[in-house]
Amino acid sequence: MVSYLCDDTIATITIDDGKVNALSLAVLAELNAALDQAERDGAVVVLAGRDGVFSAGFDLPVLRGGGSDALAMLRAGFELAARLLAFPRPVVIACTGHAVAMGVFLLLCGDYRVGATGPYQITANEVAIGLTMPRAAVEICRQRLTPAHFNRAVILAEAFAPADAVAAGFLDRTVRPASVPEVARGVAAQAAALDRRAHEATKRRARAQALGAVRSAIDADTAEYSARAAAS
Repeated sequence: MVSYLCDDTIATITIDDGKVNALSLAVLAELNAALDQAERDGAVVVLAGRDGVFSAGFDLPVLRGGGSDALAMLRAGFELAARLLAFPRPVVIACTGHAVAMGVFLLLCGDYRVGATGPYQITANEVAIGLTMPRAAVEICRQRLTPAHFNRAVILAEAFAPADAVAAGFLDRTVRPASVPEVARGVAAQAAALDRRAHEATKRRARAQALGAVRSAIDADTAEYSARAAAS
């Protein structure tokens, strides 16, 4: 469900489950394994979805089912997001279509986000489907979205078209769908020329507050979910 291709200094990691790229425990494990390989290769990362969809978020039946699998999936998803925020090499996201819920949160953790134009939605839809937004998701959105768009996205679950998603802070640039891989790779090639130590140290310094908030929120979300599960 996750492929890895390293060409010179760029590692392309592609999620493609043949459907909507649901972030199951299996997919999250494969993504972490691919990032492990990218670190060993010292490569800049391009993280992409399949045509028409980057990711529709967590595996919803597992999430709604509750229990240990849901808790493990939630924690793994947000720990992956934190890992992307702190990744030592640049991370470019090729948002190939729809990005929903956890798909949006991963999108917001890339260093540069290239999105496809078209009839796609970028949305953190938790409130719309009856879920209270996890604290970790709130902090991920807070660190990237403009204040006005943050409230509309998180509290009102507004869906953004790709063009509007640039102004909101979800994306940095939109191009026609067929050009997304090429443009993302071009951005990655430019990023590969950065000084590695300076990039990593600056990213760590610039995101220290956000990363601290996200990691604290992951722990708080886990504790709350565990307590609720034990009481039910």
